[in-house]
Order: sequence, then structure tokens, then C-alpha cells
Amino acid sequence: MPFHTPECRKGLPAAGSALLFACLLAACGKDAPPPAPAVPVVTVLPVQRSAVRLDVELPGRTAPSLLAEVRARVDGIVQERRFDEGTDVRAGQVLYQIDPAPYRTALASAEAQLKRAQATLASSAAQLKRYKVLIVSNAVSKQDFDDAEAAQLQAAADVAAAEAAAANARINLGYTTVTAPIGGRSSISQVTKGAYVQGGSATLMTTVQQLDPMFVDLQQSSVEGLALRRDIAAGRLTAGDKQTQVRLLLEDGSTYAHAGSLEVSGVTVDPSTGSVTLRARFPNPDHLLLPGMFVRASVNQGMRPNVVQVPAPAVTRNAKGDASVMLVGENGRTVLRPVRTGALVNGQWLVEDGLKAGERVIVSGIQKLKPDMAVKVAAKAAEPAPAAR
Repeated sequence: MPFHTPECRKGLPAAGSALLFACLLAACGKDAPPPAPAVPVVTVLPVQRSAVRLDVELPGRTAPSLLAEVRARVDGIVQERRFDEGTDVRAGQVLYQIDPAPYRTALASAEAQLKRAQATLASSAAQLKRYKVLIVSNAVSKQDFDDAEAAQLQAAADVAAAEAAAANARINLGYTTVTAPIGGRSSISQVTKGAYVQGGSATLMTTVQQLDPMFVDLQQSSVEGLALRRDIAAGRLTAGDKQTQVRLLLEDGSTYAHAGSLEVSGVTVDPSTGSVTLRARFPNPDHLLLPGMFVRASVNQGMRPNVVQVPAPAVTRNAKGDASVMLVGENGRTVLRPVRTGALVNGQWLVEDGLKAGERVIVSGIQKLKPDMAVKVAAKAAEPAPAAR
């Protein structure tokens, strides 16, 4: 409607320039066509196949490589403690001294019994030697000779028993000096000077733990282990080396500086947890790892050959959990493609089925897209994710 129509002229004196501007807009709106909707711009990723390193993250706890409980092996009063708690001790280093006086007396008594038995044996042996001469001329009876021979054998047995008793007394005396069975870090002492310890109940005195290297015991679900063995048997996964490398994530979220190696995989499933224990060894020169720490470990399980990777944001799921991706077809329009995904590795879904090499997957700008929409591909396509090494 032109701005000089009677309706516009009639209202001009009353409304002034504002009404004139409104009439002008109304007239222009009738003549101009509606603007065309903008074509969405998307970024795509060409589908490629590559080898991917598969790592699994497992929870675990640290454990010392060697652990020795220092226990009393004889009864007595602790006379002194000869180490500082929490310090490193050497193998064979004296840790405690138990009162040795009763055991020295027992050793002296045993040695005296040994000397008595040895004297008896010497007398019996001499008598038997004389009887051997006299028996030839029938100067002694056969019964006397047999008695002398038996007495000599009994005296020899008494000497052996006395030697064993003396050796046992000497060992017990040695147990009064308590030494470290291994080298490592000592813990808090469980007994003090003047405490009474018992060998029969094996009183715990302290513990010594070797902290370098350190073990990490990991728990893996038996279901995951079964799937891993099946993938290897079917050729879908190439098994790693015998010395599998392991990386450690500490409780505060930081990554441990030293890499470890997988030492042993358990062969028994814990019926209470349904998991198998894996043990990894880590160097611990700075003693940063302490026994009992909760950690998470990344364990390499092998290489997955000839697999398609798609960034996680490019994969959508419906209410049933079915996965799909949006592609750009040859005609420049979107195509919704159902896919079957596997593991999520470093932010990339491993696509088991549904994509072919060369197809273009939309990786950004998919929020407002619908199937069979015209789209414009960004000038620079996204580079495919490199294979993990």
C-alpha cells in the first residue's frame, strides 16, 4: 500500500511522522519476499581405518614388594630398642635386645650336660675296648660283653642328645638379639623398653617393608578378562608384549612419573567380587608411593587393527540407547546412519559396524540438524584422530 493512500493521508495530521513511518513499513512488507533460511555450516571427518592401542583403567592399591613381621621368638623383657621408628634399616641390623641372662644360664647348663655325656661315652668306649680283647680268651662272659657294647651305644646317644640341647640353648640365646630379616622401611614399634614379650604367642614387635620397588594390586572384572581373551582368539585384538607397560594415576589426580610393568595375572576369580587380581611392579626411588594407597592404573591390553574412530560428540543415542551418526551425502544433504559402537578410547568411539571408508561424518554443528537437510561443509575438514601409540 503506497504511503500516499487516503488512509495514510487521513491519519497524517493526527499521528505525524510516526504513522507515516508505520504505513511505509506496511507497504514495503507486502511487496518484499521473505528471506531464505541460512544453510547450516558443518565440519566433517572422513572415515578412515587405523590401528588403535586399547588401554583399560583399573582400580588398585599399593603393596610393599617385601613385608616382614618382626616377632619375638623367646620369652623375656625388652632391654632396649636400637632403631628409630620410620627409618630405613639394613638386613641383619639389630632392632631389639631381650634380656639374655636366663638363656646364657640355660646354655651353660646344656654345655655341662654335654661334657658329662662325653665323659660317660669315653669311659664306655674304653671298657668296650678291653672287653673285646678279653672275650677272645673267654675271660669275660658274652653277656658282659653285650652289656658293655650296649652301654657304649647309649653313651653315644646321650652325647648326641646333649649336643642338640646345647645347640638349642645357643639358638635361643641368639633369639634374644632381634635383627631385621630384610632391608626396608621400619614401622612404629609395637613394644617399648621394659615390655614383656613371649615366643609362644610370637609377640609382634614391629614390621619392615621394602618400598622400592612397589607392587600395585589391580582388580579386573572376570567378564572384561573373558571378553579380552575372546578378542585375542578371534584376531580382533593383537596381544601386547609380555612386559606390558602400566601407567599410574595417584589419589590427587596426578600421574606417577615412573612407568611400571605387569608382573602376573591372577588365575582365580574372587567369588565375593567377581574380579581377578593383576599385579604390577613400579620403581619407587623417592618413596612417593606408600603401602595401602588407592590408585588407578592404565594397562595396555593390545592393539586393535583396522578400526574406525569417531569423536564422542558425533555419536548420538535415542531413548533405547541405539547409536547413530549424521553423514553428509554426495548430494550435500544429511543422512542419519545407525552404527554399532565398541569401546570409548581417548574420547573416540570405536565403531564396529555401520560406516564405510570415505564417508563424511559430521562432527560439529549437529545440534539442529535433521535428516535430509541441505548443509554446507566447512572449508577445512576435521583431521582424523591419530592412532594411539
